[in-house]
Amino acid sequence: MSEKASFFKRRKKLLIVLAVVLVLGAIVIANLQSRREKTVKVTIDKVQKQDLTSIVSASGEIKPKKNINISAQVPGRIIKIGVVEGQEVKAGDFLLKLDSTQYEANADRDQNFIRAANADLIQSEARLKRDKGSFDRQQQLFDDNLISKDQLEAAKAQYDVSVAQTNAIQFQIKQAEASFKSTMDSLAKTTYDSPIDGVITSLQVEEGEVAIIGTMNNPGTVMMTIADLSVMEVEVEVDETDVIGVSLGQEADIRVDALPETVFKGKVTEIGSSALLKTTAGISTQESKDFKVVVTLDNPARKLKPGLSASADIIVAQKKQSLAVPISSLVLREKEKADKNAPASAREEEGVYAVAGGRVKFVPVGKGITGGMMIEITSGIQEGQEIVTGPYASLRELKDGILVKAEAKKEAQTR
Repeated sequence: MSEKASFFKRRKKLLIVLAVVLVLGAIVIANLQSRREKTVKVTIDKVQKQDLTSIVSASGEIKPKKNINISAQVPGRIIKIGVVEGQEVKAGDFLLKLDSTQYEANADRDQNFIRAANADLIQSEARLKRDKGSFDRQQQLFDDNLISKDQLEAAKAQYDVSVAQTNAIQFQIKQAEASFKSTMDSLAKTTYDSPIDGVITSLQVEEGEVAIIGTMNNPGTVMMTIADLSVMEVEVEVDETDVIGVSLGQEADIRVDALPETVFKGKVTEIGSSALLKTTAGISTQESKDFKVVVTLDNPARKLKPGLSASADIIVAQKKQSLAVPISSLVLREKEKADKNAPASAREEEGVYAVAGGRVKFVPVGKGITGGMMIEITSGIQEGQEIVTGPYASLRELKDGILVKAEAKKEAQTR
């Protein structure tokens, strides 16, 4: 080998060694710089598709759809009760009876008055017929110039009196018949029969008590309550921020405190159009801003009782296989080129921190429905993309370009 070839060979080896040294040096320098750069520990998850169910939860109580209070319509002493609390009854079954002695006496009085008035009417009509014939004859005689005008006028006056008396008696009879009808109505109200098929859910009186009727300021005696337990409802109070999403026909899961292991199914059948009024010291207020929502159970169990505490999870929206991220991963920050005079909502944007190459970048996103602790993302990120999901303290420190280090989820949760 010539000297020239040996020189070039040694030079080539030297260049290779220098290149390796430079690469290693660059790597060492980069590592030293990255170690000096602040690294934020975060939890990182991949964006995935999943089923989402948006739920509005509210609490209330079980109520029958038909719940009838049997109140006293006429005053009287209760002389007989034919049912007991908890008893099943059919429409038309006897419930209770008030003392009807006074109403029966009034009915007899009215009947006798009608009979006497009818007898008077017969006499009056006979006199009317006689006076009518006398007047007709006097009129004929007057037409033949056989009697004076005074005699004709006297006959006419007698006839008019008979007509007036007959009319007066007829009016008296109508008045007596109306009184008799009212008396019979009061008499009928001393006996109470069941208006519906149902169960006696409350019996508040006993035999011997005096039932009174209600007035404008004093409620009447509620003697018992009958409920149709075949159709049961849950009446709940929904907050004003949630009631907008509730619609008729939406399905709901019902849980009753007394039956914790059973979940009942139902549908929304009624939504209040105005906020519920709460009474404080006799004054109605609207501070609560809650709305009444009624959920009718599909197949109520016989062991359900009115007044039981219950909660309803109303399914207001559902999405199948939608992109979703944890709600905790959403960050609200001010836009870079925001108009300072614009409202706060216009100056801010909501998004997530995407992770690429160990560094983060804020990405605005579009939101859809919320399901539990997850929220649907409609735009901004793609399936499989890595994002920062926590912890909250670390999310507050993040800015575009910051270096992050994945932290074990268990460790993050412990912190």
